[in-house]
Amino acid sequence: MNLCIIPARGSSKRIPHKNIRHFRGKPMIAYAIEAAKSSNLFRSIIVSTDDREIATISKSYGAEIPFIRPDELAHDYVGTVEVIAHAINECESNGMKPEIVCCLYPCVPLVRPKDIRGALLLLQSNAIADYAFAVTEFPSKIQRGLKRQLNGKMSSFYPENEKMRTQDLEPAYYDVGQVCWGYRDSWLKNISIHNNGVGYVIPSWRVVDIDTPDDWARAEIIFRLLEFKELP
Repeated sequence: MNLCIIPARGSSKRIPHKNIRHFRGKPMIAYAIEAAKSSNLFRSIIVSTDDREIATISKSYGAEIPFIRPDELAHDYVGTVEVIAHAINECESNGMKPEIVCCLYPCVPLVRPKDIRGALLLLQSNAIADYAFAVTEFPSKIQRGLKRQLNGKMSSFYPENEKMRTQDLEPAYYDVGQVCWGYRDSWLKNISIHNNGVGYVIPSWRVVDIDTPDDWARAEIIFRLLEFKELP
């Protein structure tokens, strides 16, 4: 079976209550739950949370809360793989038998069901990958990156690339924090995602990793301009 796990802890320092703060009329986490449901891929959609309010709201949108995440797995230094592995173990103790598990992040109002399906197909078509996760290309070449000192002075991270033409530099990608599929055993063996996965490319114009108030505002602008609820 395919299992969806949405990791949504209660604490958020830069945007308080980010996972359940209202975004364009409903709690942020509702978009993840509804996208998972619309994909028609999952027998169960689980929210892993340490927060009772998140649990209540998630249930109201159709997610299951078969356990409450322990405090030791709900702080800033716990990684995604560890959280998903814990959720898998809890679900299996309740009789579930997942084969492929999707980690769908809670703050993804721009995610589309077709991306969830596309990432799964990419994983299943690649025999050497443990995971498939959503990525997008950096807007500028990272080989031409600059660092800024406290006095404002700039310098190149890679001086050897300073005179190279932009079109001659290799494109670079980053994890957009939307969706990651992995095999059950890969999660439980704590296998690294980024070094053992394939990237499902999403256009950069509909990607916002919401960590700051500026990110939130940018996501609202994109959502509103695209009239996202009208898109497939």
